[in-house]
Amino acid sequence: MLDMPTDKEVERLLEQLKYFKLPGIAEHYEETALKANKDSWSHVNYLTQLIELENNRRQERAIERKVKTARFPFVKTLQQFSWNWPKKINQLQIKDLFRLQFLKQHTNIILLGGVGLGKTHLATALGHHACLNGKRVLFTNTVDAINSLIVAQKSGRLKLEMRKYIKPEILILDELGYLPIDKNGADMLFQIISGRYEVGSTVITTNRAFKDWPEIFNNDSTLTSALLDRLLHHAQTVVIEGKSYRMKDQIES
Repeated sequence: MLDMPTDKEVERLLEQLKYFKLPGIAEHYEETALKANKDSWSHVNYLTQLIELENNRRQERAIERKVKTARFPFVKTLQQFSWNWPKKINQLQIKDLFRLQFLKQHTNIILLGGVGLGKTHLATALGHHACLNGKRVLFTNTVDAINSLIVAQKSGRLKLEMRKYIKPEILILDELGYLPIDKNGADMLFQIISGRYEVGSTVITTNRAFKDWPEIFNNDSTLTSALLDRLLHHAQTVVIEGKSYRMKDQIES
């Protein structure tokens, strides 16, 4: 039976754990010591258990930071997706994306379909799943990203702001094509796609077929062609067809 530590010994221990930034051990050392004493653990086993607890806490905090930094509008999972609503959807293709193998080749993912079919849900779920697996992710509305870069350009911070969109392993650009984009905006988007080319994976949700993309970019077919060339060189397109899920009640009534 181990002797109980004195208040002074506990105080000294906690000071040292705080100094070395080991909050997991500080939180669990006492209960783990009681278990070690009860089960007759060796000193090595006791120390190993404490280190594992500290490591688990750090991993959890790292994931929490990644999810927060990703700026998801909401948290969604693949399990929450309603597979029976879209008229057409390749379920196997989507589930395969959640293996995250596409990241190895920096493959881009384009979720293409009408409004209300779950494109943003799937993109968010994929990004969240990547965060849980330790990947750096950023979610943004496409127009919001463009506007932030234009503002940064005017204040001389374009290079710094652009890094925010280039650096993540996955960049999710939501709702491309829902609003028209002028030449300056198209140039900014082109810089994002070019900067991420063969460096990171970009996930895009859009309601516009590729043949209609020049209309998004002020009918600039040259820029659109150059953008698509980089985007689609390594890409998977997920086509979703059907009626808006948000109109489900009206359609079924």
